[in-house]
Amino acid sequence: MANNFDLEAHSITVQTVLRNLPPAMLYEEALRHEEGSAIVSTGALAIYSGAKTGRSPKDKRVVRNSDSEADIWWGNVNVELEETNFIINRERAIDYLNTRKKLFVLDGFAGWDPKHRKKIRVICSRAYHALFMHNMLIRPTEEELQSFGEPDYVIYNAGRFPANKYTAQMSSATSIDLNLESKEFVILGTEYAGEMKKGVFTIMNYIMPKNDVLSMHCSANEGDNGDVSLFFGLSGTGKTTLSADPERKLIGDDEHCWTDSGVFNIEGGCYAKCIGLTAESEPEIFQAIRFGSILENVVFDSQSREVDYDDTSITENTRVSYPIDYIPNAKIPCVGGHPKNIIFLTCDAFGVLPPVSRLSPAQAMYHFISGYTAKVAGTEEGVTEPEATFSACFGAAFIMWHPSKYAEMLAERMRTHGSHAWLVNTGWSGGPYGVGSRMKLSYTRAIIDAIHDGSLAEAETVTDSIFGFAVPTSCANVPSEILIPRNTWKDAAAYDGKAKGLAQLFNKNFKQFESGASLEIIEAGPKV
Repeated sequence: MANNFDLEAHSITVQTVLRNLPPAMLYEEALRHEEGSAIVSTGALAIYSGAKTGRSPKDKRVVRNSDSEADIWWGNVNVELEETNFIINRERAIDYLNTRKKLFVLDGFAGWDPKHRKKIRVICSRAYHALFMHNMLIRPTEEELQSFGEPDYVIYNAGRFPANKYTAQMSSATSIDLNLESKEFVILGTEYAGEMKKGVFTIMNYIMPKNDVLSMHCSANEGDNGDVSLFFGLSGTGKTTLSADPERKLIGDDEHCWTDSGVFNIEGGCYAKCIGLTAESEPEIFQAIRFGSILENVVFDSQSREVDYDDTSITENTRVSYPIDYIPNAKIPCVGGHPKNIIFLTCDAFGVLPPVSRLSPAQAMYHFISGYTAKVAGTEEGVTEPEATFSACFGAAFIMWHPSKYAEMLAERMRTHGSHAWLVNTGWSGGPYGVGSRMKLSYTRAIIDAIHDGSLAEAETVTDSIFGFAVPTSCANVPSEILIPRNTWKDAAAYDGKAKGLAQLFNKNFKQFESGASLEIIEAGPKV
């Protein structure tokens, strides 16, 4: 820790630069200088992120450079930026930071495996941002901090200052820009801390595959005998709930890498949703909201400082950030062996997909690239019936290479290490949303338990006539009649029609990936 840390190498000449302050001192800085900050009844720091309470994916840009342009999956996810315009934005960020009387620096690591970890430096003007990244990066020891040296990547967080929307290639006064060649990441026009977390993940999603390491948007846990499971899934599918198993150790809740020696967590903390949080529904997360944690954009009583987790008047995206060791059964260091089971979670609101299916490596690649789930009526304005959602690799907003690269790396590792792949539907049974009913959590937990104890891999299966995957016909503590979804519908013909409709949505979505996918992957899709 230093009060006059030298940032001249980054063209910053502010005299008071506070490096790697401990949480208590960052609390004090936030309470003194950041409007609306408060300590709530549990000891966590409540803070407001400003006008933006979520990420701004449409404002993300990647510098097009001859050294990396052939690697990047250009398009709506990775929107190109000319280097000249990046330099304009970087200078704008540095100029703003140079006007501050005081800055914060956080030096930390991305990745628990020392062979693959990257040194990340965050330069920011808010104590909130420094504490957030203190939680989310891996915290160096005092000795590691002294010998930290030059960072691999630098994040300039000037989020309180807008981009000039008239700068070429800007879409608004918000801009989040990555330059892979200069190894810099610039934030303008948004104070939402999640942009830094996902910026680091985006960087790792480029670097790791280049070094033959698979980066993944998933949670991971480990059983007593060392068996590792990965859980992929979009929001609302149960990824956090199902990976937080008191009988298993948590390796991490969101971002991981798979190397030739096993898996490691990229992060040093967790970033969990708080909407509707209760001690009964998510006891581990609830207990982690204590001193050192950050609560973003929550509503609390001005006298008692009790938080109302059901209040969405600021945003539905209320969040908590905390170090992973706040979870009682976290595995520290956050590393594990090669995954025995790969679990893709989907919430199928059409009531078509089985509660569990076993996938071949080719099918695993197809469904990994597809990244399917479904929104239900009422979750978003204008959604009146189930609506299919696809997000490549279950995290399209953060991937850098073509999705098939990640999928092929996944399949190669599955084959090498004998991993089993499963598609688990936590959505509807007996009909679509509005007709059928949501799969009971107890049944889904029983399915996950049967995957972990190995019994489901030994169960007899039937082949789904449209999707082609193997569907188990029995599972302990799950009624056998719900395992074959067609049998749960009153009108079998109506099921057939809905199944063909969903298959067509899969095929239509996959058209965009066919040019970069192998014939094996393409043929693993549903047949209509």
